[in-house]
Amino acid sequence: MPDHARAQVGVRALTPAPIIVSALFGAEDAAWLNAARRAHFPPERNVLDAHLTLFHHLPPDVGAELKRRLSELTRNQPPPRAWIGSLRNLGRGVAYGVESPELEAIRAELADAFAPLLTPQDRAGWRPHVTIQNKVEPAAARALLAELSAGFTRRPLSIAGLAAWWYRGGPWEPLSRHMFA
Repeated sequence: MPDHARAQVGVRALTPAPIIVSALFGAEDAAWLNAARRAHFPPERNVLDAHLTLFHHLPPDVGAELKRRLSELTRNQPPPRAWIGSLRNLGRGVAYGVESPELEAIRAELADAFAPLLTPQDRAGWRPHVTIQNKVEPAAARALLAELSAGFTRRPLSIAGLAAWWYRGGPWEPLSRHMFA
């Protein structure tokens, strides 16, 4: 890497950025969901692995407190039980709806802790889902929804941990990972 490019990467890493919080899937479910994204997401837009977002935008200065809280919520704790419980029409895409009262309780605790800092999107009701198709024509989304609905059954979903990510406009950059026991 040329020196000027290395310097830009270093400056970028030091630039404050919003923080995203997501759940981490177990290996088998991550592979299954990532395969679904590869099969149905427009390739030029598929720059992230499959993810379940808990918060879309926390301010960068809460990083240390967030890491502490995520560690406390996961350390020596069993993973929350979760299921892929539905299919969702996103208009221009399709998602798997996620059911997990235990994960909802974790998110609610974090939302209470950071309440004054939440954006309107993160203050709104949480509808947990994993997007497997987005930014397509509505007809293509309806076709995929019909195809997936034909054989859909509720299935368990493994939640292995929680993660925080820097968002700098492109693929997310890891900030921290916190695994359940």
